[in-house]
Amino acid sequence: MASTFFTWLRSPAAREYFFSTHFWGPVANWGLPLAALADLSKDEELISGSMTTALACYSTVFMRFAWRVQPRNYLLFACHATNATAQSIQEARFINYWYYGGREKKYGLAGGESKGPVTQAIEVTEEVKKVVDTK
Repeated sequence: MASTFFTWLRSPAAREYFFSTHFWGPVANWGLPLAALADLSKDEELISGSMTTALACYSTVFMRFAWRVQPRNYLLFACHATNATAQSIQEARFINYWYYGGREKKYGLAGGESKGPVTQAIEVTEEVKKVVDTK
């Protein structure tokens, strides 16, 4: 099997592949999933929910493209699958931190202070809506 690979590596088909966008496009694109994987260890406060959602959707769409293009671009597919997975994990961390009490647990807040800023803003908006509806 290794000899077959090395034979292919010396062939014109290999040179054609390595000097094409089917190779260099995905190689350059690996910066996105590598950055996403590096961000998994960073503080949840730094996560942008809208950007994470956009990147997850982008990678999902281009996973399909990489699968449907002929010839199939497995390197691009793997790149976008990795990025979609990492962005989904980031999105789960963001939602847990801002909407399910992760921030409060981190800072040890209790009692009436235990609501995050997003939850407080939603509650204020609902109260204002109730006041406006009663008028």
